[in-house]
Amino acid sequence: MNIVLRLAWRNLWRHSKRTWLTIGAMVFSNTLLVFMISIQFGMYGLMIDNTLQVFSGHMQIQAPGYKDDQKMRQVVPHVVQLASNLRKELQTDTIAARGWAFALASSEERSYGIGVFGVEPVFEPRVSNIPGLIKEGRYLRDPDATEIVIGAVLARNLRVATGDELTLLGSGRDGSFSAAVVHVVGVFESGVVDIDRNFGEMPLETFQDVFYMDGAGHQVVVSAATLDEAELLQPKVVAALPGGTDLVVHDWDALQPGLRQAIQADMSSAFFMYGILVILVAFSVLNTQLMSVLERTHEFGIVMSLGLKAGRLGRLIMLETALMGIIGMIIGSITGAIFTSWFTVNGLSIPGMEEMAANFNLPARIYPEVTPWTAVAGPLVVFLFTLLASAYPALRLHRLHPVEAMRAN
Repeated sequence: MNIVLRLAWRNLWRHSKRTWLTIGAMVFSNTLLVFMISIQFGMYGLMIDNTLQVFSGHMQIQAPGYKDDQKMRQVVPHVVQLASNLRKELQTDTIAARGWAFALASSEERSYGIGVFGVEPVFEPRVSNIPGLIKEGRYLRDPDATEIVIGAVLARNLRVATGDELTLLGSGRDGSFSAAVVHVVGVFESGVVDIDRNFGEMPLETFQDVFYMDGAGHQVVVSAATLDEAELLQPKVVAALPGGTDLVVHDWDALQPGLRQAIQADMSSAFFMYGILVILVAFSVLNTQLMSVLERTHEFGIVMSLGLKAGRLGRLIMLETALMGIIGMIIGSITGAIFTSWFTVNGLSIPGMEEMAANFNLPARIYPEVTPWTAVAGPLVVFLFTLLASAYPALRLHRLHPVEAMRAN
């Protein structure tokens, strides 16, 4: 072993209690960072997946400009056939066609403006979880039935229940007047107020007849098992589009821009708190190393009078800090990963947070996500800041005069 490394290791344990207290502070902060970062990124994954599974899917095929304008005339021609062809070519059934129109929904007592979606009853459950959130009645069955399912808030506002009739008044694709009487066969509750209040779903064939779509629609929704799979699937979807078409494929980030903004805002606040924790640990290391340097002033004066340069002594202090930081990083990472893994299996439930979690499409029980990145990122930052903290005690040796240092007690 290198003589400098051996000397640094021996110096580290001159005051073993002080060294272990400093390492303990590192281990505690590293364990906490691994746990909190794992929870944070686990929540982000759940937030994204749950939001996309509610309705939008991981990507959508639309006409150019439809995402921003949502005009009836901006259509995907032969939308059902396109969805069918994509299912065959991509060998997946998580693809569904949709149409959308604004209509005035009227019951016997009230009227509200809502968004009406035409969906494929067979394939919609594979790209959206709304069909599984029916709390009253049933979901759509017949592809050409004059029926509709609506959100719980909308049903309450219109004062209707399953079996009641709604009159829909709107404008067709060609600008003509559209009207239909549909039966409410189901009421869903997604937990997202805007969804439960503002739209209903009806069979796509019926939708196309009512709004004179001539076989067209507005969206082909594509879902994947995970975000990673969605990134791999999107180029295949683009390549599978008919030649000469001007259709565009929007990923989840374009469809849900507010979702990424919410995540970025949460990351900013979380990293601020992590930064405070790291700085506190760095000051603890600074205090430990500064005390170590002050205690060895007489010793440093002797070796400097023998010709040892202040730079080599400074590197010795840095090496001592590095050894202490490596111990704290390794133990903290392992402890944090083991501690967090228990919650990965059993989940974490925080009393009183259920309502807040529902607002972000999160389950009541959170499952952290332990990965090599989440296990190492926080401890590595702590290690780097501890090295930075030791720079002051190391540089202080350059102002040390051998004669004055040897007089120090």
